[in-house]
Amino acid sequence: FPFLSLVAEVCCGFFVILILGKFWFLAVLYLLWLYLDWETPCTGGRRSQWVRNWTVWKYFREYFPIHLIKTSDLNPNHNYLLGFHPHGVLVAGAFGNFCTGLSFKNLFPGLTPYLHIMPIWFSCPFFREYIMSAGMVSASKESVSYVLNNKGGGHASVIVIGGAEESLNAHPGSLTLNILKRKGFIKMALKHGAHLVPVFSFGENELFKQVANPKGSWLRNVQEKLQKIMGFALPLFHARGVFQYSFGLIPYRQPIHTVVGSPIPVKQNLNPTTEEIEQLHALYLQKLRKLFEEHKRNYGIPEHKSLIF
Repeated sequence: FPFLSLVAEVCCGFFVILILGKFWFLAVLYLLWLYLDWETPCTGGRRSQWVRNWTVWKYFREYFPIHLIKTSDLNPNHNYLLGFHPHGVLVAGAFGNFCTGLSFKNLFPGLTPYLHIMPIWFSCPFFREYIMSAGMVSASKESVSYVLNNKGGGHASVIVIGGAEESLNAHPGSLTLNILKRKGFIKMALKHGAHLVPVFSFGENELFKQVANPKGSWLRNVQEKLQKIMGFALPLFHARGVFQYSFGLIPYRQPIHTVVGSPIPVKQNLNPTTEEIEQLHALYLQKLRKLFEEHKRNYGIPEHKSLIF
């Protein structure tokens, strides 16, 4: 979130400079391009392998470091919907594993991952081109449908299920997931017959310290109201600085292990009933909890701790 916000601000500032400067005609041409290209984030985006393989992303992954762990094969003849948990503040595991490098391609040959993010990011001039080049697409229903509607299989929609709201729970040691009322992804999986895959990223909540904001506190109430108005949450966080470790916005160097679970087979159902959605949602929660319990010991989670839905 802080990294995306910084880059977005730089891109918007550059666009303003173009409009106000002697190269205003370039801004006009870009606006025309923006109008013609507006639907691209909802139709698979426009990824660039060159951008995805920039050397800076190698250093980004090695800083924490970030690891992708495979527990089961994913047949490239199917399409998949990967539910990523938890959101954290930075969503570093999702970006590092599904938008950069070759880890996913090497572990799951034949599959192309698409990381779905909030549509608002694609309204930012120039910035939209950058995030699409990394393999990010809109989180709108139309966008998810486009990815999962690939007849030959081989597509993997990656959705951070808890959304921006879950970032408000991103405290070190927190295992609370905002998922009980999130069932839209289940309906999408059923409609397209996309196999569901739970993904848990151990260490995601350890990258920043967040100002205490328990449910019912004045700060949490303000954050939730702002989130409803703006569409994204504003967690108050801090970590380390460049030359000191007491305060700053650079994330702590904490290892991130993103574990990809086994697929849950889903048969296509164009008109799923509420009961069918509830049943598959319950099964997904069961598989997600099982994935967490089987791997928590490997990544420093105490035996007595469990996920809170």
